[in-house]
Amino acid sequence: MPEPRTSFGLDDFGVDDRLRLFSYVNADNRLAYLWLLRAFDAARSSYHVVLHTSDVQAALAGLAGIHHDCPDPAGLDLPRLLDALVDWGVLDRGQDGTRAATLAEYRNRHSVYQFTEAGYRAHRAVESVLAAGLDDSTLSRLVFADLLADLKALATANSDGDAEEVYRKLNRLDRALADVAERAARFYHMLGDLSRTHDVRPEVFLTHKDALLAHLRDFHDELQRYTPRLREAVHEVEATGLERMIEAAAEADERLFATPVERIEDWRRRWGGLRSWLAPETDRPSEADRLSGATMAAIGDVLALLRRVTEARRGGVSRESQLRHLAAWFTGAGSDEAAHAVFDVVFGLGAPRHLGVAYSDPDAIPGRLSWWEAPAVELSRTLVQSGRMPGQGNGRIARIERSESSRRALRERQVAEELRQAEAAASLIGAETLTDAQAGALRRLLDIALATRQAGRRETPLAAAAFGVRLTLTPCPGRHTTVHTESGRLHIDGFELSVTTAAHTATRRTEAVAV
Repeated sequence: MPEPRTSFGLDDFGVDDRLRLFSYVNADNRLAYLWLLRAFDAARSSYHVVLHTSDVQAALAGLAGIHHDCPDPAGLDLPRLLDALVDWGVLDRGQDGTRAATLAEYRNRHSVYQFTEAGYRAHRAVESVLAAGLDDSTLSRLVFADLLADLKALATANSDGDAEEVYRKLNRLDRALADVAERAARFYHMLGDLSRTHDVRPEVFLTHKDALLAHLRDFHDELQRYTPRLREAVHEVEATGLERMIEAAAEADERLFATPVERIEDWRRRWGGLRSWLAPETDRPSEADRLSGATMAAIGDVLALLRRVTEARRGGVSRESQLRHLAAWFTGAGSDEAAHAVFDVVFGLGAPRHLGVAYSDPDAIPGRLSWWEAPAVELSRTLVQSGRMPGQGNGRIARIERSESSRRALRERQVAEELRQAEAAASLIGAETLTDAQAGALRRLLDIALATRQAGRRETPLAAAAFGVRLTLTPCPGRHTTVHTESGRLHIDGFELSVTTAAHTATRRTEAVAV
């Protein structure tokens, strides 16, 4: 006999029973069902699990006194609603004979109700969806420090053979990364909805744009700062013994209905997901790198939205709003003639453009000649394309004002800036902690070197020579270079940095300054 098909660990009947738990959401009287279950939930929070019909009515009356949108229990058929919830599996019905005061009441057997376990979970799921603030989505930049600390503690626990600590740290890392991924997905989905919406309130967006851009910038900076350190911490954890760590976590796992083999495979899968986030084995970018790229793209989207909102405010009304009103006018036109009239007024394409141009010498053409026999009049391109005579409305070209003093001041400022950059670049060699000027010169050299990078050639060293020094970036997969500056530390992932003297650039710079 073939085994029954299963999905989600349940047979077909089990799946149907679970989905029937949400039947009250689409019922005709769904708001009454929802408030009825909220009454059970409120009683459960006060440690009253089993409720009689009178108890349900009292709890519902208490909610109605607090919430104005809660229905009055006097106008509801509570027994019918409760029976429907029992049929759907949300509530469980029992009998309580202790409430009977007479023999007739005992024979009637008072019914009492309580949540089923699956019904309670279904109700909490519906409540979580209704209470979710879809617009309140943020990126957590403080989680990277916790991830790094947990990875360090995981390496120590695995080295010491502490299975329970290994399980706790791995479980915490798994939850933290899941939270980062969920927050990022919600945040970027919120930005996408914001950029695609047709009703962008300019005053609200302009009020919060600085906070939004600062939030994105801070998250991107923290992600860039911690990515190489997290990658190094992952390698340190695996160096202590990957299989021993997975077996220790599976041994301390308290899931009763999972076999040891299933627990080992589950924890190996979780560690593989964590590694793909922070330190993938192949040359493919990590999920952290993709998150960084998505953050930069989000900054560009926010700036584009800012430009769109600003242009709309400058014109007083957005182009989209104008087109929507125009479409409403066309829809509300009573006849085709009225629609054509609106079209002619708005676009002005209904009538041809008439021009009247005389001959340069009217006496040269006899007046008795018809238009078919008379020679054509030459028309200028400006008149044909724009309807204006040559020079009409343009006036004479204004004379260009040249301020020699301003040009001299700009030139002196440029030469001084070049000298400052050259001095800062020359002092890079042998410096341990860079000043702000030295860091600026280093970043400019890095820009020049990285601009020479070619796609598909990752093993080729990159070089840049300027200001009398030569900067070389040698590819070193799995390693990074850290440069200490007065403002912080600069991590260069996958490259070894070296700065040497370049005599030819120094000579060229000296000659340029002398000139």
